Amino acid sequence: MRVAQDEIPGLWIEEIQQPEEQSDASIQQQFEAFHGLNPWVLDALEALTADCVNNGFAHVGIGMLFELLRWRYGLHTHGDPFKLNNNFRSRYARLLIERHPEWISVFEVRALRAA
Repeated sequence: MRVAQDEIPGLWIEEIQQPEEQSDASIQQQFEAFHGLNPWVLDALEALTADCVNNGFAHVGIGMLFELLRWRYGLHTHGDPFKLNNNFRSRYARLLIERHPEWISVFEVRALRAA
């Protein structure tokens, strides 16, 4: 399933894939497994961020973007569960800044507490 979001250029919603549980995996390892299965999540967060920036937002909260993505997913999958781990927020913010260094002032990032 891949659904275009007409209101926001470049925003696509795809079916989420969950990696197998790894109880001894670090947050970073869990993130890498999730991101490897769902690269579209970063693209979707990028499209949402670009839309915010293009509409004059000086600052964007990655938490807000996560909630928007959850909402959009629910609308277009008729309520299918969308599990996006909040522990991944800071990693996605860093990847967005890596892709768009001009967004360094858009996101507030702190030192990672856990690897």
